[in-house]
Amino acid sequence: MVFPEKFLTTIRNCFEERGVEWLERLPQILEETADRWSLTVLPPFPNLSFSYVTPVMCTDGTDAVLKVSVVHPEILTQIDALRIYGGRGSVRLLQAEREQGIFLLERLSPGTTLTTYANDQHDAKATSITAQVMRGLWCKAEPPHNFPTVDDWFKAIAEIRQTFDGGTGYLDTKLVEEAEALAPELLVSSAPYVLLHGDLHHDNILEGKEGWLSIDPQGVLGEPCYEVGAMLRNLWQDRHTISNPQELLTRRVHQLAEELEMDKVRIRNWAVAQAVLSAWWCHPEVNDVKEGMATAQLLANIRV
Repeated sequence: MVFPEKFLTTIRNCFEERGVEWLERLPQILEETADRWSLTVLPPFPNLSFSYVTPVMCTDGTDAVLKVSVVHPEILTQIDALRIYGGRGSVRLLQAEREQGIFLLERLSPGTTLTTYANDQHDAKATSITAQVMRGLWCKAEPPHNFPTVDDWFKAIAEIRQTFDGGTGYLDTKLVEEAEALAPELLVSSAPYVLLHGDLHHDNILEGKEGWLSIDPQGVLGEPCYEVGAMLRNLWQDRHTISNPQELLTRRVHQLAEELEMDKVRIRNWAVAQAVLSAWWCHPEVNDVKEGMATAQLLANIRV
């Protein structure tokens, strides 16, 4: 089998030696899984990243999606989240071998992503669809479980100062200081935690026959208001034509606050703190960090 070079590079860089070993075994994993689950494996989807994702056909003619990944914490919580959601607001999990990082999903048709509406003309519609999907997902995760909390995620903010000897390096100091101040206040005053998707933006919402559903949940526990940040940050200039990002973000915050019955100041504050954290997660890719911080600045400029 021939795999895209970008996919190979991503796996090697992200998972190092484990990734190299996994890539060597991947053809065998696919062959054995297809045999075990009676699947016909088709050519993979384009733009593979951290997993090998490919359409398959089951013996009864049903279309499905096979996802095979290097086993790591996020892939395990993804499988666990899909099981809990049970197709409610989410693509349905059909089968899984959790400890092997292998799972089978229903294939959504037509499978159009919400990026179709992520533009000036249709953004209000996309925002409303996102709010609807959010409401369908949130639920309690009864123990035992291995989901991280947003508190766990925000521990990474301290790494900025540690990395730059008390400074903020190429990250904007005022924005880092704002995130450092906001995060503890937001965490201590949070509403009861529910199971969040954790990365719910336009690319992770697809259209199916029964409406719009989410894919690729990260699975994290936090208050519902935390969920909004990912779609607010989804302003990739090379993919969407947005004439006035500042105005669009401000409108999104007000619309989401109304449709989700949330405080718009809290939405804005979570979004800023998350944007800084998300930018830092891109380290050491300096250009990606700076792009993320530019979005953080737009969010910080929102007046609500």
